Amino acid sequence: MSAKILLLETLAEEAMEILESTEEVEVIMGLDESSLQAALKSNDISAIITRGKGQVRAPLMDQIPSLKIIARAGVGLDNIDVNEASKRGIKVVNAPNSNANTIAEHTISLMLNLQRNLFTAFTMVKEGRWNDRGKYVGDELHGKTLGILGMGNIGKKVARIAEAFGMKICYWSAFKEAVPYPNLSLQEVLENSDVVSLHLPLTQDTENLINENALGQLKPGALLINTARGKIIDQKALLNALDSGKLGGFAGDVLAVEPPEADDDPLIKHPKTLITAHVGSLTKTTYTQMCTMTVENTLAILSGREPMENCIFNRKELTE
Repeated sequence: MSAKILLLETLAEEAMEILESTEEVEVIMGLDESSLQAALKSNDISAIITRGKGQVRAPLMDQIPSLKIIARAGVGLDNIDVNEASKRGIKVVNAPNSNANTIAEHTISLMLNLQRNLFTAFTMVKEGRWNDRGKYVGDELHGKTLGILGMGNIGKKVARIAEAFGMKICYWSAFKEAVPYPNLSLQEVLENSDVVSLHLPLTQDTENLINENALGQLKPGALLINTARGKIIDQKALLNALDSGKLGGFAGDVLAVEPPEADDDPLIKHPKTLITAHVGSLTKTTYTQMCTMTVENTLAILSGREPMENCIFNRKELTE
């Protein structure tokens, strides 16, 4: 195997060691526009590896006619034009299920913090306001209904953890899953849930799925959690629902625009929101696993070996 691999973003040290120790593999860095344009002068680039920011669209594919693989060190593929790659016979590779545990944990952490109002409680003590404990207001998850939108690997793990807290589970998903929870319509999930958690991919069908109409169907004071993709929620409608009191709180790891365009973004500053900077998958264990898994699968395909099951994600109808 003789191959040139273009990196659009940095990878975990362990993954880089695998690449650099593999004979006949040349790693080319294209981490910014300047280095990318220099890299594109190289002939015979066989693969691109990126994470979540590096965009791989038709114009970039046009400049690399030798491209065989586009690999994403992660799960979501919204930064890759999968349809275009499929039409060109380019394999799209991801790291399936690699982040399910850590995203499920992050989801539950956000849910607990929001339901128990823990950020306020922590801040109160750090600021020396111990006697303000009489003003503290929080609630428990036990007995609440959790509505999960998207019952994939992450949704299933979130459901099992939430069940251990004594929550009741219902879900809406594109497919009926083999789980012991009622599969309801989107409207029924929204109307019956005390907490709604999003675990959907970003597609044309899910963009702005949670809009003014959907938010209006929630129980008064319901909580909304998003560790999937920011654009699944209409952020203006979300802010209005928080301001009106219709929504009791929002916790998320993602926004429609990352990083936000302004430091004084009203959604981030809102007293009813808890927002982290898309760090749900950035635990050392998961980050390393995502990167090494992606590198190993890319090298396997380039050398003619079988990669791990389900790591190739192409539109079959476009490749036939």
